Amino acid sequence: MKVVRFLKDWTLIISILTGIGGYFIYVNLPFLQPTHHIAGQAISAIQPLLIFAMLFLTFSKVDLRKLRFRMWHLWLLAIQCGLFVGIGCVLIALPHSSLRVVLEGAMICLICPTATAGAVITKKLGGSVSNITTYTILINLAAALLIPALVPFVHPNPHLTVSTSAILILGKVFPLLLLPLVSAIIVRYALPRLNRKLAAYQDLSFYLWAIALALATAVTTRSIVHSTVAVAAQLWLVAVSFCCCIMQFWLGRKIGARYEDKITAGQALGQKNTVLAIWIGYTFFTPITAIAGGFYSIWHNVFNSYQLYNQKNSASPCS
Repeated sequence: MKVVRFLKDWTLIISILTGIGGYFIYVNLPFLQPTHHIAGQAISAIQPLLIFAMLFLTFSKVDLRKLRFRMWHLWLLAIQCGLFVGIGCVLIALPHSSLRVVLEGAMICLICPTATAGAVITKKLGGSVSNITTYTILINLAAALLIPALVPFVHPNPHLTVSTSAILILGKVFPLLLLPLVSAIIVRYALPRLNRKLAAYQDLSFYLWAIALALATAVTTRSIVHSTVAVAAQLWLVAVSFCCCIMQFWLGRKIGARYEDKITAGQALGQKNTVLAIWIGYTFFTPITAIAGGFYSIWHNVFNSYQLYNQKNSASPCS
């Protein structure tokens, strides 16, 4: 039990180190060089499957009758979608901007949906699980629609028309973000016995996240190693991910406080499904853009650790 507790407490660090160390070990073993191309294709296929499985397990415990729309949901959706669209319009108007990679990094940090583990942290901090679950569903719906609608204009594919590119992106994003919810609802009502069994394995999503994070870190490491982008631009991506993280936690808590749901709104806007952010970065933008998602994972986990520490050492509930 102590080993399991240790692994859970330090999963972020273990996964990141495993991804970085695993990449360098793998690429420096000569007899594995012929497998590099196959490994890249395998990771590209496995990543979305892991994200799908995490979302499916999370949504499998959702009781739609307990979900309620709150006014702060609308404000947070407006912030995420508005900033994503606003930055996208700037890049469309200035296609040759020297800040393109940095702004694209900001876009993925802003539109990325709430983390599947958001409800767990929210509950520990004294927030509302049902309210953050509702928002998780709403922002997944919004991201599934906005990403295919805007990305083809922001980051056009020279070999495809805008409409073709939009359809291809929709084909990747829509099933990944919405099919887990639809599948979970069908299983819940059509196969209740199976749904109860799945509910007993909720910890599985935690381990799937650890694996997905290690793979995402390895991909990000590869992008940094092979990048021709200036180091200054990469450091800007680190900085912009930090600013996006702090800003979203602050705005979420500020808006939530007006509706007496400060903790929940802060976690809903600030805690991200960063594995998805990394995947969006290297799939639809450029591999180096994924750095923003990778570092966002560090920043929001550091902030959550700080909140949980304060919660444990405070005599009164965190507010």
